[in-house]
Amino acid sequence: MHSSLKHFAIAGVVAVALTACGGSSNNSIPFVPPPTATNPPAPAPAPAVPGTIDVKLIAFNDLHGNLEPPKLSITAPAKAGGTVPVPAGGAAYMASAIASLKAKNPNNAVVSAGDMIGASPLVSALFLDESTIEAVNAMKIDFNAVGNHEFDKGQTELLRMKNGGCAKNTALEPCRVNKSFPGANFGFLSANTVKTDGNTLFPATGMKSFTQDGATVKVAFIGMTLKGTPNIVTPAGVAGLSFKDEADTANALIPQLKSQGADAIVVVIHEGGTTTVGYNDKSCTGLSGDILPILNKLDASVDVVISGHTHRSYICDYAKTNPAKPFLLTSAGQYGTLLTDINLTIDTKTRKVTAKTADNVIVQGEAYTSGSTTVALTDQYPVFGKNQEVAALISQYLAIAGPLVQRVVGSLTATATRTQTTSKESVLGNLIADAQLTATSPAGKGAAQIAFMNPGGVRADLAPAGDGSVTYGQIFAVQPFGNSLVVKTMTGAQVRALLEQQFNSGTGTGANTVDKPKVLLPSSGFSYTYNLSQPAGSRITNMSLNGTAMTDGTSYRVTMNSFLATGGDNFTVFNQGTDTLGGDQDVDALEAYIKANSPLTPPATDRITALP
Repeated sequence: MHSSLKHFAIAGVVAVALTACGGSSNNSIPFVPPPTATNPPAPAPAPAVPGTIDVKLIAFNDLHGNLEPPKLSITAPAKAGGTVPVPAGGAAYMASAIASLKAKNPNNAVVSAGDMIGASPLVSALFLDESTIEAVNAMKIDFNAVGNHEFDKGQTELLRMKNGGCAKNTALEPCRVNKSFPGANFGFLSANTVKTDGNTLFPATGMKSFTQDGATVKVAFIGMTLKGTPNIVTPAGVAGLSFKDEADTANALIPQLKSQGADAIVVVIHEGGTTTVGYNDKSCTGLSGDILPILNKLDASVDVVISGHTHRSYICDYAKTNPAKPFLLTSAGQYGTLLTDINLTIDTKTRKVTAKTADNVIVQGEAYTSGSTTVALTDQYPVFGKNQEVAALISQYLAIAGPLVQRVVGSLTATATRTQTTSKESVLGNLIADAQLTATSPAGKGAAQIAFMNPGGVRADLAPAGDGSVTYGQIFAVQPFGNSLVVKTMTGAQVRALLEQQFNSGTGTGANTVDKPKVLLPSSGFSYTYNLSQPAGSRITNMSLNGTAMTDGTSYRVTMNSFLATGGDNFTVFNQGTDTLGGDQDVDALEAYIKANSPLTPPATDRITALP
């Protein structure tokens, strides 16, 4: 007697049958009859449910339209000890780095913590940041929590960035390259940005599901900008919007998200802090900043806080700072130089995050030379290739911008830097103020006598080439906001009150108070003294215009940019000015001033005296 075994599948279950050859069998394996209507197959057991699912989050922040490599390096640990500079950034390399991280886990989401656009280099800003939106579209990200700089050109233009189209909302022409600008193919989130009707400007939250071996987990994202946004953007651009408390907003949403099945809660917020350690140090040493009071109020069920705004990089297990708040806190620096690689393990039975880790990954793409410094590629860290789709897109925009970028506007005898002196003046800030005063001093242009420039609006040093020449691309990089000049009449008392506001400008309790004042940069001929040891309201003395003491009751014509004109940076006294007259674009005024005075010697920093 002999027999053979035959295998066949019944509804996903492998059945084993004995087939006799030439007679009966006493084999101990029982015969399994084929399924019939009266003998249906046994129901298939449910697929095995894994105990955990790993989810990867990839995060960046404060890209600011840096499509080309920003000529920055990350100081990273070297294998043999010490450190090595690693050249970083560039959207084409960033796209490849994101794809590389995605390939490690199909369960992934990519998010931005704000300031993706605004305060951008020329190849983005000249085209109203359409080029950046298109480049990020190609990166296939999921969500962007809008930052304060997304509001630079107002909420109507920000809505166009999301929804697409070619409506003209600014002085610049839209759709100069892509005649059918599509808008963002990823979600904008703004949980704490509320319109007068009570609705949020963009959706408050986003949710993404991940399925593995029959089990599904959900990760919820709450996106927010800092509540102080109205004080640091053009007020007209956020008229009718209110920015609610970040922690209160998130805490109110968490029960709703839990009821929708969220297993992990991720807060993506455009607010941040600083540390005193390296870009990937996990110790939280020296953690400080305006993010801390938010974290300390935030519901402990939040798993990850992805932050931005401060342009700093850090990975912090916040439980080391506050054991009651076991958040993983991250930030990826600035300008696409880093990506944060976050890995969560979610238990499919308890529906909780059981493990979470993060690393900041350097986006190393190409070597660069800046001035006399050359930073080469290093084999100690991964090097990413160019994403060809993004590279081609950037090349298309550069080709159109190129002639304008390279156009020489004049010459300087030395570099004009934005480095602040002990009195908080800067050479470049003073130069810009002089240019704006010159543009608005003619009677038909406003008859201005004083001009003020805000330090946050000076975005890059102005360094001439070897022959002293300065290009339009360089001055655009210095002033990329597209602000126009405004002249108003203000009394001496109002000017004094305005300068007192320097020591209580901006937002928050840590970044922009008397310890770090936002000192306005004044034009030539105007001078004053301040003393921080004096009480608020009594810190400004010795105001003088062209050698003559200013008096409270005298009226003066004062120039500012359109950002300051409506109370930007919380300089609300500018709103008290009267007889308003609009003027040229700020970058045009700077170009005309340099051209008319070439070769121009940068001004001294002797207009403000700070008493100890």
